[in-house]
Amino acid sequence: MLQENLYQPFEIEYRECTECPIDPHKHNFFELVYVVEGTGMQCVNKNQLPYSPGKLFLVMPQDCHSFDVKESTKFFFIRFNNIYLQNQQKDWIQQLEFIFQNTNHMPGCILKNKNDKPLVKALIEALIRELVNQQAYHREMAQQIVNTIIMVIARNILLQMPEQPKHPAKQDASLNILHYIHENIYTPEKLRAEQIATHFNISPTYLSEYFKRNNGDSLQQYITQYKLKLVETRLQYSSMRVGEIADELGFTDESHLNRMFKKYKGVNPSAYRKELQLQDN
Repeated sequence: MLQENLYQPFEIEYRECTECPIDPHKHNFFELVYVVEGTGMQCVNKNQLPYSPGKLFLVMPQDCHSFDVKESTKFFFIRFNNIYLQNQQKDWIQQLEFIFQNTNHMPGCILKNKNDKPLVKALIEALIRELVNQQAYHREMAQQIVNTIIMVIARNILLQMPEQPKHPAKQDASLNILHYIHENIYTPEKLRAEQIATHFNISPTYLSEYFKRNNGDSLQQYITQYKLKLVETRLQYSSMRVGEIADELGFTDESHLNRMFKKYKGVNPSAYRKELQLQDN
């Protein structure tokens, strides 16, 4: 199968395709595919997804995807890799991690909020103008527009997550607790059992029993597993040092993270990162 590579941190392309299909292929980068005109089918990991004007797809690294063009189609592609991510602000990368953790549950067009569709259309049209006109600072302008599009994607995913209820006791408390953990994963003091129990107006003992009964893992086990999944994402998509990752996610120190990650993946973080780099070569 064809493996496409990206030799610069960031790239945009405007392409028109006729009746010929685009054969199955994989990337070592992230790709946003916006349909400007035309209809057909996109196949992502053997899932058939119809496309039409205004659809926006997010293709993750190593996803197998192809297009079967039914009607002459104009695609706009936005591609970026881990080098691009490394140069972004810390809080912005955390938003991207939210996408990484949730996008597998969202097949098809990633724009679920109808109010965002005209916004994205306008942003794509602005990108096309920058690409065609090549005026001063066009690349910097394009990057700012792309960052906005990615934040729109994050918002669309967030809108489909359970909302934080005004009256937790009247809602599905299990989902609410999970949502609270995901929102506060970078704030360790908010993840203490006493703090979570206070937030939901229940006792710490009841919280622990309820969480274990409804989720299988204990509260602390779940938090640790979720953090380790974020560590895995960091190792794959950034160049952060292991010690920096440990500090950001609230591990005691680098040794603590090494022990926990080896128990989780069978290798320490540095070895895991080397394995990923070998797979990409």
